[in-house]
Amino acid sequence: MSKTFTPAPWPRKLRSTHWYSGTSRDTIYHRGWLKNQGYPHDLFDGRPIIGILNTWSDLTPCNGHLRELAEKVKAGVWEAGGFPVEVPVFSASENTFRPTAMMFRNLAALSIEEQLRGQPIDGAVLLVGCDKTTPSLMMAAASCDVPSIVVTGGPMLNGYFQGERVGSGTHLWKFSEMVKAGEMTQDEFLDAEQSMSRSSGTCNTMGTASSMASMAEALGMALSGNAAIPAVDSRRRVMAQLSGRRIVQMVKDDLKPSDILTKEAFENAIRTNGAIGGSTNAVIHLLALAGRVGVDITLEDWDRCGRDVATIVNLMPSGKYLMEEFFYAGGLPVVLKRLGEGGQLHKDALTVSGQTIWDEVKDVVNHNEDVILPLDRALTPQGGIAVLKGNLAPKGAVLKPSAASPHLLTHRGRAVVFEDIDDYKAKIDDEALEIDETCVMVLKNCGPKGYPGMAEVGNMGLPPKVLRKGITDMVRISDARMSGTAYGTVILHTSPEAAAGGPLAVVRTGDMIEVDVPNRRLHLDIPEAELAERLAAWAPSHDLPASGYAWLHQAHVSGADTGADLDFLRGCRGNDVGKDSH
Repeated sequence: MSKTFTPAPWPRKLRSTHWYSGTSRDTIYHRGWLKNQGYPHDLFDGRPIIGILNTWSDLTPCNGHLRELAEKVKAGVWEAGGFPVEVPVFSASENTFRPTAMMFRNLAALSIEEQLRGQPIDGAVLLVGCDKTTPSLMMAAASCDVPSIVVTGGPMLNGYFQGERVGSGTHLWKFSEMVKAGEMTQDEFLDAEQSMSRSSGTCNTMGTASSMASMAEALGMALSGNAAIPAVDSRRRVMAQLSGRRIVQMVKDDLKPSDILTKEAFENAIRTNGAIGGSTNAVIHLLALAGRVGVDITLEDWDRCGRDVATIVNLMPSGKYLMEEFFYAGGLPVVLKRLGEGGQLHKDALTVSGQTIWDEVKDVVNHNEDVILPLDRALTPQGGIAVLKGNLAPKGAVLKPSAASPHLLTHRGRAVVFEDIDDYKAKIDDEALEIDETCVMVLKNCGPKGYPGMAEVGNMGLPPKVLRKGITDMVRISDARMSGTAYGTVILHTSPEAAAGGPLAVVRTGDMIEVDVPNRRLHLDIPEAELAERLAAWAPSHDLPASGYAWLHQAHVSGADTGADLDFLRGCRGNDVGKDSH
């Protein structure tokens, strides 16, 4: 057990005993109804009740195998003397939700927090996979502060098409651009479709799902090695069973998210994201998670901690391999060990194992130095997430250097403006559009309020007439997000967003924009007085919903620079069981 944490005495009264212990009418009401499932009376003797919060759904294909995994978690809980109860929870799928899954991350976190607080759960196994399920369940657990452990579903197996390794998501963007450039037929694109989703699991690239699985492990919220095990590998089921065992002891020790999610843990995760070439989406999710647990993490911390971290994981979209090879090479523990050896890891940070993160990884071995690279062969010596500021982004914008074109990291070009995503779709294929590879594509009204929900549309496809020249990248700026599987010199999360009256709202086609990533500068090259005049004349152009969750979201969502959470959900509200209503 880490020296930084002292276990609570055991045995002691648990949350669930408020529901099930004793002989009162109310206790018999709670206990008696649950017995209709065939549970013996001695299961209600004060043993920990473990909620397996399962984000399985037929409409969340990345999580389609989690019911099987839940059975292994249950086995582990039973073995350790706990009482497992499987609880279906809100599952926000990136693949199917409209207008965007990101709009529902906060709704999921809110609903799951209340499920945790309002039910007889002493500890929780967060069974997650697809992008938004991982942060939403961790946010809920942080807000409620019930002992919790993350078990991810794991990535799908490698895909192959015409002898080429195919990464889910990454090759979707690549092949789509090839079709527009005349380098691939539509029939070939359709043939490639099945190879992008070869087995159960999440994206097999270092997209947002794999990035957030890595963040959970780097934060200490998952057992060591959890992030990279393929979904269909038998070792994924072993990990689930071991996690089921572990959560029972965590309840006995009263080891909570607030004990694990410290400032040091977040700094470890930020540096890890740089080392793995992780998704820009991790920025928003970790900012929101920090806000839930009350840790002061800002965009400046992302730039400060990640700036000198080399990207050493050679995975798509930044590199050439996929998550299967990452697992075989040793997975995230090897990366964490490399960070620790370089003085870039808080070694004493506590994990759900009860050990420090360094104790977990100090003896691991790198089995493939072409997948997890030595520092002298890093993909980029300064990975991380670059946070740009200037008159175009007073509160910041982000860029992923490992996925960008080096020659575009310092650039000055003429803006070509799209007022929203519909405007972009209407214009981008028009051969008369005045645009070439030197221009800067600007997309507005796609932030947390504007889309609404902040969709993954920031990696705008290039115009066909530019693609036909053999050009594969241009500078793109927006207040949107992009998929973690995407690539390019794409500046995202520009804050304040256009729909909130940020400077992005008043950029005009023909304006000159300067991008200087080494100096972290994003500048709209017009006189200050003219910028002020434009902003004073600005008025919102998007419709506001009159009711429902869309109204709640619009009224209360914060900016991307603070995590795009609902303002009334920040902070830990604890797990007081409240009053019995019977």
